[in-house]
Amino acid sequence: MAAQGRFGRLRRGLEKEGLRVDRRGRIAATPHPYALGSKLTHPHITTDYSEALLEYITPVYCRPGDAVDFLADLHRFSYRHLGDELIWPASMPARLDGNDSVTIADYGRSNVGTMKHVYRKGLDVRYGRIMQSIAGIHYNVSLPDDLWERLRERDAADDMSLDDYRSSRYFGLIRNFRRHSWLLLYLFGASPALDRSFLPDGTIPDKLHAHGRDTLVSPYATSLRMSDLGYQNKVQEQLKICFNSLSNYVGTLRHAISTPWPAYEALGVRNGRDWQQLNANILQIENEYYSDIRPKRVTRHNETPSQALEARGVEYIEVRCLDLDPFLTLGIDERRLRFIDTFLMWCLLAESPWIPDEECDRLDDNRRLVVERGRDPALRLLQDGRRRSVADWGGEIFAELDRAAAVLDALEQGSPHADAVAAFTPWLADPALTPSGRLLARLESSGEEFVEATLSLAEEHAERLRREPVDPARQATFEQMVGTSHQQQRDIEAADTQRFDEFLEHYFASAREPRVVMAGQGGVR
Repeated sequence: MAAQGRFGRLRRGLEKEGLRVDRRGRIAATPHPYALGSKLTHPHITTDYSEALLEYITPVYCRPGDAVDFLADLHRFSYRHLGDELIWPASMPARLDGNDSVTIADYGRSNVGTMKHVYRKGLDVRYGRIMQSIAGIHYNVSLPDDLWERLRERDAADDMSLDDYRSSRYFGLIRNFRRHSWLLLYLFGASPALDRSFLPDGTIPDKLHAHGRDTLVSPYATSLRMSDLGYQNKVQEQLKICFNSLSNYVGTLRHAISTPWPAYEALGVRNGRDWQQLNANILQIENEYYSDIRPKRVTRHNETPSQALEARGVEYIEVRCLDLDPFLTLGIDERRLRFIDTFLMWCLLAESPWIPDEECDRLDDNRRLVVERGRDPALRLLQDGRRRSVADWGGEIFAELDRAAAVLDALEQGSPHADAVAAFTPWLADPALTPSGRLLARLESSGEEFVEATLSLAEEHAERLRREPVDPARQATFEQMVGTSHQQQRDIEAADTQRFDEFLEHYFASAREPRVVMAGQGGVR
């Protein structure tokens, strides 16, 4: 399994969401602070769905600790401009007051800004705004070019271009990730409870039980965020993307963004002159596809994500199943990133056959079981016809992770990846050590409501971050970016001459065009 010889470091970047809340633990009704820059153009501080949902984006680093440090400075800088508001440290949202309390983000009057706003309006009419108040962490990882060259040589795959080989192996990594992502959900799921206001119609699913007056809990759940209460979509389930090949993945997405869906057609794209959604297709745009992992490639001007993949292959992968840990100041720490790096390296180096439809359904079942009952000692997952406990199957994976950690630690001083694997090993046998277990234990022992306990943690984190200094060079850069980003938005708006409907028609016509690199020519067909 080991990769032969030394190779360069992995490259990592973080995207972290966090809901702005007031001192009572309610979603903030205030606009995105002007002092944080333009949501449309700032490279590091923006919003996701709503005005209140901050999103922080770090640069790409070779050391995970550097990404965590940058993320911390983004929080410290933000707290200089948030007044009395707090950044909610949990994935499930603070107290809401119905659908309209989740204000859709406004990105200005440019065509690109309007498109971002209308896309979010489409999410509202399709799924409601409340689901869009959930927060999480996306972890972007790329493996070094010299590793691919060594692996291609080992596999005697000289008949494939390096780009094609890299894409093929990335998809192998993704297939193994989907087979075993339940382990990350068990270890790092941190959303077993929610506030009743998340279910405004008062209907309580059987899996949830009352705790106190305002809190609902699922006793063995790990990540309600990743359950059918959160980022899941029954319409998208019929896409059946199991990541067997780049061409299948791109083709399925292209089909989804160009195929009308009757229920969305019934909603209407426009109500008079008011846009309600970008279109009535299965997906408005590719970003609407929900998955716990995605293949990615940095896009060029006038290029969609799938066109970039089709033209130049997979560049990195985006891990999307990570909850915010409310007990951690940033929701994530370096040790967890080291563990995830090890897990991804294991997914890459282990055998990864294609996933037939029957197995694809079984993988979804395993993930659902861990999301809803991951800490239940009686839970059994299905592996190759066998029923296995989380601890048993997880222990087998952990034994193999040691070998992947050794590959990564050959690049390091000390053994940070092996240390990370060792640190989380006890969590397999003792679910109470997991974030979901710790949060439920706190609620049960203290009698606190979910909002009350999370608000207390938010105040602790805010006090620490307000007290800590921002790196002086970054402070100056962040201050400069505020003014620059606002000017960039004004420039974009001033340069727009096209009507929005014409802009959108051109965008989707371009998005439907294939961008396949012709073999041996390097050109685009």
